[in-house]
Amino acid sequence: MIGKLTGIVDSVAEDHAILDVGGVGYLVHCPTSTLSRLSAGASASLTIETKVGEDAIRLYGFSTAEEREWFRLLQGVHNVGARVALNVLSALSARELERAVALGDKAAVGRAQGIGPKLATRIVTELKDKAPAMMLRGHAEEGAGAAIIAPRGPEADAVAALVKLGYSQAQAAEAIARAARDLGDRAPLDALIRESLRSMAH
Repeated sequence: MIGKLTGIVDSVAEDHAILDVGGVGYLVHCPTSTLSRLSAGASASLTIETKVGEDAIRLYGFSTAEEREWFRLLQGVHNVGARVALNVLSALSARELERAVALGDKAAVGRAQGIGPKLATRIVTELKDKAPAMMLRGHAEEGAGAAIIAPRGPEADAVAALVKLGYSQAQAAEAIARAARDLGDRAPLDALIRESLRSMAH
């Protein structure tokens, strides 16, 4: 199985890119977020999920390992296949999806192409227990095509802090996701914890 490809971007289309690795062109299906970081002639490194079907082997590429993990998790939901999972990751970044699932925000998930209200509800319901683990894992670098896991960010540390205070992982993830949404992406750790504790006290 192919887990990673590093090479030169040959071309970028609406839903895929062709990556030239040592003279072999690999057609890789990618979410919009990944495709937007690729440009023909530039070098790129993609984390790959390989799908072997009856009629073809398909490669799905992601700029971060976190995106690939959400791609896998989404397909564990009934009626969500690879294309629908890609649509979700095209509409929402991994961090936005993480927050939407933690908050049960089916409207955010429903923005993805081909996702109706029932399927959006099923996604946030079935994946809600996965959001805390993803938040505690921390976030991948937003750099151009690098699939490198960075040290845990403020949100991950804030969730861990609330768990130490006795809250469940699900409670902590939901509270921190709400605080991060209200305070913005660059909110410091102490502000996230203070805001989440204030909201849970009400």
